[in-house]
Amino acid sequence: MTRAEKRIPMAVAVRIAGHSALPGVETTFTEDVCSCGAKVYSARRWKKDERLQFATLAGNFQSVARVAWCMPAREIGFAIGLQFEEPSGNWVVAPAAAS
Repeated sequence: MTRAEKRIPMAVAVRIAGHSALPGVETTFTEDVCSCGAKVYSARRWKKDERLQFATLAGNFQSVARVAWCMPAREIGFAIGLQFEEPSGNWVVAPAAAS
C-alpha cells in the first residue's frame, strides 16, 4: 500500500502510550506529519499493527494510532510510522478535501 498523501517535515512534541510490555507514557517528537499519520521516535520497539494512544503536548489533538512500521534509528531508539485511526481535535495538518 502506498501513501497517497505527502508527509511534511515538522517536529511536533507528542505523548505516546500503550506499549504492551513497557507501560507508561513517553514524551517524544515527530519527524514528519500528514493529516492521517506521522513518523515519530520512540525509545521502545513497537510491533506492526500495535495500537497506541497519541496526543500533542500543545493543542488538543489526540488519536488511537496503528503502528504501520518500526525500525531502529541510530542513537534515538526506534522510528515508527503511525496511522491515525480515531483522531479528534486540531492536528497540525488539515485533512485533505474530498475530490
